[in-house]
Amino acid sequence: MYIMKSILSRRAFAALAGAAFIATSMPAASFAAEVTIPIIVKDTTSFYWQIVLAGARKAGKDLGVKVPELGAQAETDVNGQISILENAVAGKPAAIVISPTESKALGKPIDEAAKSVPIIGIDSGADSKAFKSFLTTDNTQGGRIAADGLAAAIKGMTGKEEGDVVIITNTPGAGSLEQRRAGFMEEIKTKYPGLKIVADKYADGQATTGLNIMTDLITSNPKIVGVFASNLIMAQGVGQAIAENKLGDKVKVIGFDSDDKTIGFLKSGAIAGLVVQDPYRMGYDGIKTALAVSKGEKVAETVDTGANLVTKANMSEPKIDALLNPKLK
Repeated sequence: MYIMKSILSRRAFAALAGAAFIATSMPAASFAAEVTIPIIVKDTTSFYWQIVLAGARKAGKDLGVKVPELGAQAETDVNGQISILENAVAGKPAAIVISPTESKALGKPIDEAAKSVPIIGIDSGADSKAFKSFLTTDNTQGGRIAADGLAAAIKGMTGKEEGDVVIITNTPGAGSLEQRRAGFMEEIKTKYPGLKIVADKYADGQATTGLNIMTDLITSNPKIVGVFASNLIMAQGVGQAIAENKLGDKVKVIGFDSDDKTIGFLKSGAIAGLVVQDPYRMGYDGIKTALAVSKGEKVAETVDTGANLVTKANMSEPKIDALLNPKLK
């Protein structure tokens, strides 16, 4: 009996020692709760937002963070985004990254969410002071870049910076779009007195509406020489209208953001230029910043992620090509 007990004791000791060795040799992270940081975009179907999500996805892999990719099916679905935000908060994540669809409507929901979890803003702002950090293009400057690009394109076409121009904005009330519009109007009025803004139109978030608005403007005012389409969806619609009416040599268009369709319009001449942001960086650095905040680290309150004017002349340059052809996987 004594011998049997001794054998069992040795076996028990060996088992405990083995368990202790396994526990000490395994990475500490395997015992830690997985860090979750959801990202909530305006529209998961848009190419622009897919680039943002790709950046966030890569950051999640690099940093060992779980990144749920959330968002509505259209930028006009404000209530849908609010519900997504509320559900994300209920999951008690380490932080949340969000691009608000509409500044006023998302203000209070973001304030409320920030009582429970750190909120990082990207791309578009909201009527809230609760953001721990905000990463975006300087959209006012983006509007100025668009105005300068349009003036140069018109001068290249007519020999002078003169004529009727129009602005077409995707939806009313979106912070980034309103800033682009304001920057464009300011630059035109202060630097290009020969250019006259004769129409300032809002659409409903649909490319078809942008197409129809531009078609109507072409018919009602044949003197139009320039257009600023302030986001990807409107650039698609306006570019289509110019292409269908074969007006690329008579009406110059500056769009905002890019995809295969608008790059095609750029190559064909239906669009003269695109102001291109760095959405991949917004997604990547948004997650990186959110993780830092969740650890109590100090981060910058605002980060300008940059914008560049892309034309047919510079689109093959390495820096521009990387912006036009981001890696989505």
